[in-house]
Amino acid sequence: MFSNFLIGLREGLEASLVVCILIAYLVKTGNKNKLVPIWIGVGIAIVVSLAFGAGLEFGSQEMTFKAQEALGGSLSIVSVGLVTWMVFWMRRTARHLKTELHGKLDAALAMGTGALVATALLAVGREGLETSLFVWRAVHAADDGWHPMIGAFLGIAAAVVLGWLFYRGALRINLSKFFTWTGGMLVIVAAGVLAYGVHDLQEAEFLGGIHNRAFDISATIPPDSWYGTLLKGTFNFQPDPTVLQITVWALYLIPTLALFLAPVGFGRSVGATDQKAQKATDEKPEADSADDGARDGDGAVHDGERVRDGARRAGSGSGGNQV
Repeated sequence: MFSNFLIGLREGLEASLVVCILIAYLVKTGNKNKLVPIWIGVGIAIVVSLAFGAGLEFGSQEMTFKAQEALGGSLSIVSVGLVTWMVFWMRRTARHLKTELHGKLDAALAMGTGALVATALLAVGREGLETSLFVWRAVHAADDGWHPMIGAFLGIAAAVVLGWLFYRGALRINLSKFFTWTGGMLVIVAAGVLAYGVHDLQEAEFLGGIHNRAFDISATIPPDSWYGTLLKGTFNFQPDPTVLQITVWALYLIPTLALFLAPVGFGRSVGATDQKAQKATDEKPEADSADDGARDGDGAVHDGERVRDGARRAGSGSGGNQV
């Protein structure tokens, strides 16, 4: 339930911030009459997201067990990819999101009502589709499907309230730190979803190794205990994972979390420093060669002047003897 609350809160807050920025810009620029297309786009995005979730739910009911497991495992991997892309995208563009949206909104205003609807639809719809996919996967992974849905709806409701408070200017928080902390937690949650998706693919016999257990601590953490249920609902914890699940979980979590928590632009700054150092190293021999050439040229000039002076003196001496 907590993981889905976190998903609903983060995705909902992103969508709420986008809508608040769009509305505030239209109000400040004297385009209040253009608010209706924005709300139409938001409404269409919500309907499309709900329809997408319903399609996944009802469409999978007619499938065989193996087909359901294959679909669930495949969509788990897709949802992990979307969540990973989302947290890195927000980490990179959060500080420039307002400027980017203002530019898109200016272009939409110039194009007309349909462009405004499309701007809001795309901005909110992306978050809605990601949330629907992630929550649908959590509902099927949980024994009780209501808890993930309740958690997601509570998270979305909290995000709407926070968005309204931001718009009214009644709330100030460090969004950079907020998205960093929630993004790191989502990476951990996504690692559990990925491991569970691998298990589904093993159940569907798409991947092997279903009976090759890494460990079994079911006696210590019973799946039906309150803490076992909490761990499963939060991190998709499984007390008896396969070797492949643990391997995939570690290969995803460790490098992804390390990259996410690294300073922004770390790789670019290191690369730029190395390039500057290499450039300086390459230019030094050329500068030395140029200096040597300049010194050689100066020496040749001085030698030439001495030769000419000697010749003039010799000529003067010869002329005096003749006279």
